[in-house]
Amino acid sequence: MGESYDVVVIGSGFGGAVAALRLTEKGYRVAVIEAGKRFGADDFPKTSFEVRNYLFAPAVGCYGIQRIDALANAIILSGAGVGGGSLVYGNTLYDPLPAFYQDPAWAHLTDWADELAPYYALAKRMLGATTNPMHTPSDDVMHRVATRLGVEDTFHPTEVAVLFGDEPGTPVDDPFFDGAGPARTTCNGCGACFTGCRYGAKNTLDLNYLYLAEQAGCVVKPLTTVRRVRPRPEGGYSVDVEPTEPTKARRGRRTIKATQVVFAASALGTQRLLHTMKADGHLPNLSARLGHLSRTNSESILGAMAPDTSIDYSFGPAITSSFYPQPDTHVEPCRYGKGSNVMALLQTVLTDEEPDVPRWRTWLRELWRERGELTDLYDFEHWSERTIIALVMQAIDNSITTYPVRTPVGGWRLTSKQGDGDPNPTFIPVANVVARTMAEELNGVPAGSIGEPFGRPLTAHFIGGCTIGATAEEGVIDPWQRVFGHPGLHVVDGSAITANLGVNPSLTITAQAERAMAFWPNKGEADPRPALGGHYRRLDAVPARDPSLP
Repeated sequence: MGESYDVVVIGSGFGGAVAALRLTEKGYRVAVIEAGKRFGADDFPKTSFEVRNYLFAPAVGCYGIQRIDALANAIILSGAGVGGGSLVYGNTLYDPLPAFYQDPAWAHLTDWADELAPYYALAKRMLGATTNPMHTPSDDVMHRVATRLGVEDTFHPTEVAVLFGDEPGTPVDDPFFDGAGPARTTCNGCGACFTGCRYGAKNTLDLNYLYLAEQAGCVVKPLTTVRRVRPRPEGGYSVDVEPTEPTKARRGRRTIKATQVVFAASALGTQRLLHTMKADGHLPNLSARLGHLSRTNSESILGAMAPDTSIDYSFGPAITSSFYPQPDTHVEPCRYGKGSNVMALLQTVLTDEEPDVPRWRTWLRELWRERGELTDLYDFEHWSERTIIALVMQAIDNSITTYPVRTPVGGWRLTSKQGDGDPNPTFIPVANVVARTMAEELNGVPAGSIGEPFGRPLTAHFIGGCTIGATAEEGVIDPWQRVFGHPGLHVVDGSAITANLGVNPSLTITAQAERAMAFWPNKGEADPRPALGGHYRRLDAVPARDPSLP
């Protein structure tokens, strides 16, 4: 008969983990399909130079936590493994800027700030949000930069999903589970959050949502890749999967039956799956808006390097503070731990944009001008200790549109073009001002990311592409995050974020997923939501029949 579940969840990141727990609590038999592997604390790489255990590229034998993908208009960083992006993210949990709720793409549907408020609070509780207590050398620099730019009053420590204690690095039972959960260690400030926390101090999803889901009976299938989802003639869907390892893929192919399917494979992964299945005719009724309003969070990732290692800028959790140089622009200092210097390869000389001059020409000229300093820019021994990364994000209406193109072997690959709203920015003037001011404070040199001169800004927060709308003419999913045209399909990851946030998206993905799952009926009960495509109205949440937590 083969495997069969009430719900198959594709992906185990912030959206998929929420779906796994909340639907299991409501009595559904749930399976989570995850392309990456399961990591214990000791399985994470000691530094990013352990490439096979850091980068995720199964074709060349890499099964780590960091994906790097490229579209025509962006270079995208995302996560892999049981826990998805939580394994590799910088722990920050920010409420979005007001412009997010007011974006015209979805503001007409409801008062989103009011509707989402209780779910943001729930998400913070579940993810263990706390104010960062560690003031680091990087924070000193950013505070001085904010002061010089006249916005000192906006500088503040971040809320982070990290376990702190009076004594850093002390073993402790997870307080979230009142001593009944996994053993943990308080944060020691090693700076290695982006390469995987080897001390259990980071509140990754395998330690909260997924832990509870598995305790309640959810099945998680790591190192398993979904190739397609097909409607079944009798109802429900066939989910075709295979082992992620290429050498096992062909002989390990199988089909899992599901009554309903939740796509939570990251904004890029979900879009890639849906575009492919629409192009192949498996899901022909998907909205023509698929791929529209894909966003980079209007990001620029820059930085500055100190001249030496007299001060260690790798100390602290990955992100510890932030400020707002402009009302719609948010800046955070980021860091990698000592020895994790592979990402220096994505760094280059900082360039501005000149009128009527291709930026790559400006970049070449700057590269030549600074040719004597280039070896220092790529200090693979001490880059993390000398560098403060500036993550710049904006709540501005710009986007790209993704679409599939045929490959020479007959498959499909995803590419992009400029989309609705303003063009996706490849140059943010205030970001360069911040980077140069940082460099002055460090008595060092500013740096940019290698993709920007070629129209491909680097983003760690690719979102959108399966956005919310009142109808299939407006969006890919309805306000309950059900897919128009295909009853039983749902999207609950970053692709469901409809507007640029101007902050890190993890909390919003979690909150939106919590809200979407809250309206599912308990198994066997009547569905309170209107039929797919029906007029939107506010509803009361449906309490779980068997909640894991009070």
